[in-house]
Amino acid sequence: MVGSVLSLEQLRDVAERGVSVDMSDVVRDRVRASRKAIDAIALAGDHAPHVYGVNTGFGALSETRINEGDIRALQLNLVRSHSTGVGPSLAVAEVRAMMLLRAQVLALGHSGVRLEVLQLLLDMLNGGVHPRIPSQGSVGASGDLAPLAHLALAMIGEGEAQRDSGPFHAADIVLKEAGLTPISLEAKEGLALINGTQLMAALGTLGLLRAERLLTVADIAAAMSIEALKASATPFDERLHALRPHPGQALVAANMRTLLSDSEIMESHKDCGKVQDAYSLRCVPQVHGASRDALLWVRGVLLREINSVTDNPSVFLLADGSADVVSGGNFHGQPLAIALDMAAIAAAELANISERRVEQLVNPSLSSGLTPFLAPESGLHSGFMIAQVASASLVSENKVLCHPASVDSIPSSAGKEDHVSMGSVSARKLLQVLDNVEASLAIEIMTAAAGLDQRAPLKPSRGVGAAFACVRKNVPPLVTDRPLYKDIESVRSMVRNERLVGCVTGAVGELR
Repeated sequence: MVGSVLSLEQLRDVAERGVSVDMSDVVRDRVRASRKAIDAIALAGDHAPHVYGVNTGFGALSETRINEGDIRALQLNLVRSHSTGVGPSLAVAEVRAMMLLRAQVLALGHSGVRLEVLQLLLDMLNGGVHPRIPSQGSVGASGDLAPLAHLALAMIGEGEAQRDSGPFHAADIVLKEAGLTPISLEAKEGLALINGTQLMAALGTLGLLRAERLLTVADIAAAMSIEALKASATPFDERLHALRPHPGQALVAANMRTLLSDSEIMESHKDCGKVQDAYSLRCVPQVHGASRDALLWVRGVLLREINSVTDNPSVFLLADGSADVVSGGNFHGQPLAIALDMAAIAAAELANISERRVEQLVNPSLSSGLTPFLAPESGLHSGFMIAQVASASLVSENKVLCHPASVDSIPSSAGKEDHVSMGSVSARKLLQVLDNVEASLAIEIMTAAAGLDQRAPLKPSRGVGAAFACVRKNVPPLVTDRPLYKDIESVRSMVRNERLVGCVTGAVGELR
């Protein structure tokens, strides 16, 4: 139900799994009540006080009074003029997430739109009518204006849209095919549709959920490498982590204990005399745990944001039946911009340390008896030499992408919007970072599996053994050099669809 507290997981279900959305009678009543305040201003005509976006221009033109007869044209012109997005179109799931979040704002009852506007948005969402929304063109204040304008453009029967994942056609045709009628905008409604943070919140939420899934994958990958390298499980002793009680660190250490228990490989070298492992093996709880703690903070920011009113102005109903219409800055994306920059950094570190473990696996001076580059016959074969290079490339690319967008600002709208968040850039680059992290972890998992091949007949722990078996169902051992790109993509698919995690948790129970 829109207008009630929305969880991140519910957003994902609507965006990615097509779950339908409805609204309650309570929502209908508060949307109608909010609209009465705007109707009262519109009916007062030229005698009404200046109210931003109702009878004034926008941005730097906010001091320009609009005549009563031009109020509808003002809203139509706003949507048309702001539809200036560029770049690739958003994916269907991303568009659906934006649509749901825009509906959520309207349903909270402070936007002053007619019920018909909210109903059309829900009907489009449930009917699989998805506007074409270019991914670039927002500076994150006054919200995601250009992307949201493209959403609104389809609602008035202009621009382009698609049914489900089909080709794009003229929006009015797609609406008609779905049995829907474009809406004619009344006072404030164009502004209420385009003013807010729904692009960055949508991309950020979908990205965060992906990043959270990768946390568990990173722990599994590390455990596989630790086994393949005959590293020690001692650094995961619970007593150590009680001395430095960061929550994420404790969770990762617990996962490592679960993943590495009852291992023949571990038992085989417990008296080897080696004192300490490299940081990429020994400090897994500290590094992975810091990413967990950072992403937990980001989750809190996003949860607040998707249940917030982020347009401007806001309508507040008073006890005597009148209303205040208050201008402010809730559309500003800075809370999200900083959080999504942090999410990118936290996710990138999972790949950063992963690549170092791959180096441990392929470098004969570090790999504890494994063949150079894990090749079956080193020299004649190169084995996983360039797999490490590929991971290094991805990690270095992430270092560029993790430069924070939120420290940048550029004035717009003739200086009226003199500080902007660049939150849409934070959101978009988070998704690029996650693509690279997925590939880097896939490379580690594939490479660690080759190391485990060389430890046979010794068996790894139950958890690592389950991960290894899952990989070997789709990726055969390397017995001679072959192109590895398909193997990487196969493992990456297991990461993305959660099959790898499912195999492991089926063997050892839920990980934290």
